[in-house]
This record gives sequence, C-alpha cells and structure tokens, in this order.
Amino acid sequence: MRLLLMRHGQTHANVSGELDTAHPGLDLTDLGRAQAAAAAKAIAGERLDAIYVSSRVRTHQTAAPTAEDRGIEPVQLDGLQEIDAGDFEMRSDHDAVAGYIGAVATWLEGDLAHRMPGGETGEEFLARYDAAVRTIVEAGHDAALVVSHGAALRTWVSTRMAPHPDAPPATQPLHNTALIVLDGDHDSGWEMVSWQGHPVGGDFLEDPTAEDPTGDLDPDGDGEIG
Repeated sequence: MRLLLMRHGQTHANVSGELDTAHPGLDLTDLGRAQAAAAAKAIAGERLDAIYVSSRVRTHQTAAPTAEDRGIEPVQLDGLQEIDAGDFEMRSDHDAVAGYIGAVATWLEGDLAHRMPGGETGEEFLARYDAAVRTIVEAGHDAALVVSHGAALRTWVSTRMAPHPDAPPATQPLHNTALIVLDGDHDSGWEMVSWQGHPVGGDFLEDPTAEDPTGDLDPDGDGEIG
C-alpha cells in the first residue's frame, strides 16, 4: 500500500520551542491552519482511501481540510502520537531540548533500549508505532494519509524504510506539513517514493523564527544530531 506520512502544521509550542508531547497538546497557530489548508490543495491529486491521526489535537486540525475536501472521517490511532518527552515535557530550556534530541539520536544510532528520561525506550516507541501502522495496512487500503509528528515520523521512517540514495540525512529538518511517501508493508518492507522536508504547500509557509525542537534534530546546524 501507499502511506502518505505528513507532519502536523505549526503549533504554539513549535513557535516557543516547548516540548509538547502530552495529550491533548496545543492548537495550531494561524500559520499552522494555513499550512493545513495549503497541504490539502497540494495533495489533491493523490488517491486517498483513509486518513489517520494521533490523539493530539494538532493532527486532527491539520487533517481537517483534507478530510473535508475528500469526505473522509479521520480515524484516531493512539500509537501515532509524538515521542513522549517524559521529564522534559513542556520545557524549552537548553538542557531539556538537548536531552530530548539526544535520546532520539541514541535510538537512531541503534541503542533502542535507551530510555527517554521519564518516558519511553526506543523499543517501546517503535512497538506502538508499528502496531498503529499495521492496523492501517490490515484495513486493506490502497493509500492512506497519516498525520503524525516530527520526531516520531523521523525515527520510525529512519528505522523501517529501506535505504534510498535520495533519502535525506537524519539531521535534515522535517518542517510542519512536510510529507514522506512510502510504498510497501510490514512484511515486504517500505520503499521511499518521495521525501518533501518543507511544507507541501510551499516554502513561503515556513516560519524561520520558530524554535521547533521536534522538527529539527540539528538545531545547531553543525550536521550532527543533538
């Protein structure tokens, strides 16, 4: 099947740099709502049989314009939520952001047993995200849109997608309403079709002033995660 994996639109926490991972999460900003509307237009030519969202309100708000255009009711799957920030929840200080990004980096380097302080291990994250994706695949769709979260999408795709010469490095930002398209399933594996790291509605919908730690694992711009 085809998976269209979209990051949610900009939230107030993305602007302030807060690690907002708990339920229900903060709303989209005005820019985030514009990104969502533009994304619906950008993927208008894509076949969609279903739309899936996490339990966080920002994914529901991002999916809403596409759902309305297609007449599809989004389905909530709790396993699609962001990587739990644990002890770093709603913090924006350097130590918290570095701790969160550092934990994700450790997973991407292969140590999935490492635990986010006060949160989940990489193994636990992948298990619940895999279960959500398997539910989508087993529903029998040919194509589905999944609106999820920056760090979660980057980590799951990086560990589950077959190597591809055009795949960007893990240090490349995944901006709000970025879109990764994969073909495959859990048994045969997932192949990259395309990777749009910027808003699918156009680069003019970016906010270069936002802190957004879950969308950028290389906030220092030095080519290294964390």
